[in-house]
Amino acid sequence: MAIPKLRSGSYFPDWLLERRRRAERALTTVVATCYLLGVSTRRMEKLVETLGITRLSKSQVSVMARELDEAVEQFRTRPLDQGPYTFVAADALVLKVREGGRVVSVHALVATGVNGDGHREILGLQVTSAEDGAGWLAFLRDLTARGLTGVRLVTSDAHSGLTAAIGATLPGASWQRCRTHYAANLMSVTPKASWPWVKTLLHSVYDQPDAQSVHEQFDRVLDALADKLPAVVDHLEAARADVLAFTVFPKEIWRQIWSNNPQERLNREIRRRTDVVGIFPARDALVRLVGAVLAEQHDDWIEGRRYLGLDVLAKARLTVITDATSATEDVTPDTDLKALSA
Repeated sequence: MAIPKLRSGSYFPDWLLERRRRAERALTTVVATCYLLGVSTRRMEKLVETLGITRLSKSQVSVMARELDEAVEQFRTRPLDQGPYTFVAADALVLKVREGGRVVSVHALVATGVNGDGHREILGLQVTSAEDGAGWLAFLRDLTARGLTGVRLVTSDAHSGLTAAIGATLPGASWQRCRTHYAANLMSVTPKASWPWVKTLLHSVYDQPDAQSVHEQFDRVLDALADKLPAVVDHLEAARADVLAFTVFPKEIWRQIWSNNPQERLNREIRRRTDVVGIFPARDALVRLVGAVLAEQHDDWIEGRRYLGLDVLAKARLTVITDATSATEDVTPDTDLKALSA
């Protein structure tokens, strides 16, 4: 469709463009704050001129920041009422902030999830001084207090304290160790000359057509490595339950849940914006920019296509109860479980 050109302004109304400007406005306020505080480098001075903000006063920056902070805070504290959130992914990014006259590293904890309608959502953002069990526990408690329910699987790297926090706040949820990050962990205990062979064997586990074949291939890999690489075998055996947690869910969604690669794409978008700033002048500036980027991405996901189909989501929510004595399986819908727990 042809769009008429206007002598001034835009053909699109301001309310339509406003959401797209959130992250840019947040970036502007952060860079302007750095500039006004005198912490800018030659690169920062050139950047603010490019953005056209050399004439912003401290009061103008303050007003812009206050408006953005209110919007980001509403987004970060909104009720999570679109569940059940069957699949959740969690990750942490290390960013630098000026505090007390020095530059310190902080951790931005980010969680995403698939809601009851099959769309992805940004569930939460928190900034902590250290990526430890206490930080993850507080983060997940905040998510559950806001309404996070129905979680069956959490996919992440082997973050310190995360698995314990999952057990304490999300009963019934299992943990999927990201296969990409696990491969890097396994490589660290594998002789360099043997890694191509071990990597090929590991990938063969994920190429199987069904859950039983996955476990059988995993056993064959252990047998193949037992004599030559016992340390690698020990590493694999210790991680088996975590790296194969995806196998209890439908085959159609394995690629979406067995790694944190979808989350890594989100992280790259965050890095694209935060790398412009480098060192944030304060934590609230970090939350403002990262929160605005996440809010923008959240809206794109909600307005876009479903991440997972409703039929496969329904299958994933079925709870399989195995009777060890009779070797039979009873399938109980997740909705029935909710009624029983209520």
